[in-house]
Amino acid sequence: MIENVPVIDIAELESPISLDAIDRACREWGFFQVTGHGIEPALLRDVFDVSRDFFAQPADEKRRVQRDVDNPWGYYDRELTKNRQDWKEIYDFGPADGGTLKPRWPSGHLRLRFEPIMRAYYASCRALALRLLSAMASNLGVSASRLVQGFDDAHTSFLRLNYYPQCRPSSGDERPFGVGEHTDAGALTLLLQDDQAGLEVCREGRWHLVEPTPGALVINIGDMIQVWSNDRYRAALHRVVTNLTRDRYSVPFFLSPSYETTYAPLPTTITPECPARYRPIQWREFRTLRAAGDYADIGEEVQITHYRT
Repeated sequence: MIENVPVIDIAELESPISLDAIDRACREWGFFQVTGHGIEPALLRDVFDVSRDFFAQPADEKRRVQRDVDNPWGYYDRELTKNRQDWKEIYDFGPADGGTLKPRWPSGHLRLRFEPIMRAYYASCRALALRLLSAMASNLGVSASRLVQGFDDAHTSFLRLNYYPQCRPSSGDERPFGVGEHTDAGALTLLLQDDQAGLEVCREGRWHLVEPTPGALVINIGDMIQVWSNDRYRAALHRVVTNLTRDRYSVPFFLSPSYETTYAPLPTTITPECPARYRPIQWREFRTLRAAGDYADIGEEVQITHYRT
């Protein structure tokens, strides 16, 4: 039995060996790490450098680029997961839409390095995520174009910088989570984590620490792929534990489609023995309902289980 999140070399992603390893990881874990992904080590180092520089700024400076309900791109330090506040600070960057949705950049000399590095890493992650999505399409018996068609220029993918300060709760207080247990709403998440372990994934009722692998990215499937696969691939619960002595940084990229995308179990996953388990889901509706819980306690959080047939 596999006891650790698999590490897969994807230098030859389309090979039968790689495709089989990804299929097994998606079925058994919903998580895996990839090496041979092609993103330059220098860019990975640069992303962490500008992330540390950004979060090291005074609080007032960070809040100058604070996100809000109308424009979610920017800084935030009060995000909720399932109605409990996370122990973290974040900065989100995503594409502009020609209206209120536009990046908020730090000011001064920091922006000179920050913006080009964020844009370069975002582009690299998007390209890699689409390659991985194409591989999963092959494993699910459909053409790559069948899954990637909603991820054109109108896609809603975004990049996040996470900062988890060391946590020293008062005596007797419950230690908070950096992020509480959850699944990701979109298609795929690509995570760059530093050398400080903190991410945990739940498998068969047990929590497993995802030990950092130098130069690797952690991949996890989201709710959308669970729906496409008709539960063959399940989006795994995961969380981030806090550290009593060290700060921690990570950088996730969330691959998400255009707001007009509607998704449902793929025909290749439906059989008389396994009928469609979900009705069609409209991404704008689902994402809007999930995102509302980031800002306030709105009661039970919407999940894909609410769309089960």
